[in-house]
Amino acid sequence: MGLKEMTKAEYKEKGGFRASAFIFALVSLENMGFIANMVSMVLYFGYVMYFNIPESANTLTNFMGATFLLSLLGGFIADTFLSRFTTCLLFGFIEVLGLALLTIQAYSKDLHPTFCGKPSCIKGGIAVMFYASLGLLALGSGGVKGALPALGGDQFDQKDPKEAQALARFFNWLLLSTTLGACVGVTGIVYLTTEKHRWYWGFFISTVATFIGFVILAFGKPFYRLREPTPADSPIIRIAQVIAAAIENRRLALPENPNEMYEISAKEKDFREERLSHTNQFRFLDKAAIVPKDSKPTPWTVCTVTQVEEVKILTRMLPILGSTIIMNTCMAQLQTFSVEQGNTAMDRHLGKFEVPAASIPIIPLAFMSILIPIYEFLFVPFARKITHHPSGITQLQRVGVGLVLSAISMAIAGVVEVKRRNQANINKPISLFWLSFQYGIFGIADMFTLVGLLEFFYKEAPACMRSLSTSFTWLSLSFGYFLSTVFVNIINSVTKRISPSKQGWLHGFDLNQNNLNLFYWFLAILSCLNFANYLYWASWYKYKTEEPDPDAKAKDFSTGPLLGNEESNLGGGATETNEASSSDRDPDAKAKDFSTGPLLGKEESNLGSGATETNKAPSSEPDPNAKAKDFSTGPLLGKEESTLDSGATETNEAPSSVQT
Repeated sequence: MGLKEMTKAEYKEKGGFRASAFIFALVSLENMGFIANMVSMVLYFGYVMYFNIPESANTLTNFMGATFLLSLLGGFIADTFLSRFTTCLLFGFIEVLGLALLTIQAYSKDLHPTFCGKPSCIKGGIAVMFYASLGLLALGSGGVKGALPALGGDQFDQKDPKEAQALARFFNWLLLSTTLGACVGVTGIVYLTTEKHRWYWGFFISTVATFIGFVILAFGKPFYRLREPTPADSPIIRIAQVIAAAIENRRLALPENPNEMYEISAKEKDFREERLSHTNQFRFLDKAAIVPKDSKPTPWTVCTVTQVEEVKILTRMLPILGSTIIMNTCMAQLQTFSVEQGNTAMDRHLGKFEVPAASIPIIPLAFMSILIPIYEFLFVPFARKITHHPSGITQLQRVGVGLVLSAISMAIAGVVEVKRRNQANINKPISLFWLSFQYGIFGIADMFTLVGLLEFFYKEAPACMRSLSTSFTWLSLSFGYFLSTVFVNIINSVTKRISPSKQGWLHGFDLNQNNLNLFYWFLAILSCLNFANYLYWASWYKYKTEEPDPDAKAKDFSTGPLLGNEESNLGGGATETNEASSSDRDPDAKAKDFSTGPLLGKEESNLGSGATETNKAPSSEPDPNAKAKDFSTGPLLGKEESTLDSGATETNEAPSSVQT
């Protein structure tokens, strides 16, 4: 059932963590294979497909970049044509198909190339099979990532204070589910593939686990809150309409009062839709909401204020997106060159057991599996008491912490590489666990940044654009991986010309002859500069709405005003009632009709002998579902009314501070 057909009662019965449990199961099973492949495929490309070191690294980063870039396609389809649930199942089928083809090629020796000594040895039908399987895997996995986080976020209502807290918790548990599945993948699956050289078994286990995950997701359908999009909800169309209308109305003067711009009334919108308040940024877009004289509003000539604000929100998000790309370029090195470090000349023994180099990410994953519950159960409640923010700290603060830690990780990676190379050149290799410093710090950085970005892009986005918006997180990852490829190629090209040896920093098959440490330090310096850039844009960004009070209990206002009550007995049966304006909006409150009364709060006291005193103060916040009041027959004033002795009444009227 689509969201627009759901009643409020049906909507409340669905969703929550009961529905999210199916999503967590899929995330664990899918990432068990995805992350195992992500950290070990560079070795598959090198030892099975015979790419050299830089070509292996570039092939993996291009594959990962394409995967995350295609999340935009999944997000667009989920916001425009199919529900997020259906989109996940569709792309899930494609992902399983890609894994199956990868398994077949890994199993069949006839589909492996022969060594040729060139940067790449695959050609002909082998190349077609190789790139087709990677392409399907990238398309399927990327499409799922574009729709799945938004599907999970839809199970929680941001307008309900309790569910707003649960939404922040959901993204933490989503990351925990990822890390738990990844822990199994980088140990069990990676051991099979890199140590036992049973690559087809690793891909086969990934295929089966992913298939089971999507079956579990399908079984959860009766519990989901689903939203069926319409073509009118298409983010691309809505953005194009605003730009077209703004250009069409460019010669019109903006009204002094933003309330004169075009907007739908509260009763015309669906109960789950939102009306966004006008902001003063990007004022040229406001011209799209001006209704020309003697013209009838149409979607391509006049847009609502809410629609204009949607475009402004997406525009404000872009600098934040751009400021996180460098961090993801750093992440790409941990899945390529750091794995090559561990596999080239390091002591991989833990007692008598030889640890696979690609399994070293188990250290940050184990850290994250422990730290996420600590963060959720200890840090967030403590920070919430100080900041009164549902997430403890804001999403952009959380991202900033991750950016700082990523720069530290790259600086340490350079130091470790110097020690590794020096010891390798004298045949005294250092332990593989020296890499745990860079992996561990970056794992904590990822815990802060990834969840912060997912929550930020979901909560700030308009309801009809949340799949596309959460895809911005993966878009940042995509650009980071592609930028890694660009950096490797440019740095190799430049350093080859200026170095005395006429060899690039990153070249050939022998990492001990390279200058990987200089590349790490280059990224560390770039990360510091990027953090300064991020601070500017984070301070410039204005959040869409004020966060709800996390300690406020949801109230039922269906039988009374949108006010808080305090009631006390004064003696003799007299009662004093003080009603203060509510600071929270109850999403389930029945729309109140103010057409026959003012939008005001009350203070009422029984003074004795049945006498009553009523004081009405302006409400600090209007009910978002309240019917627009008709002030054509009366002033926009607040009232103070007192019933004096003998039934006499005194009324004082003061201007209201609230405008509807």
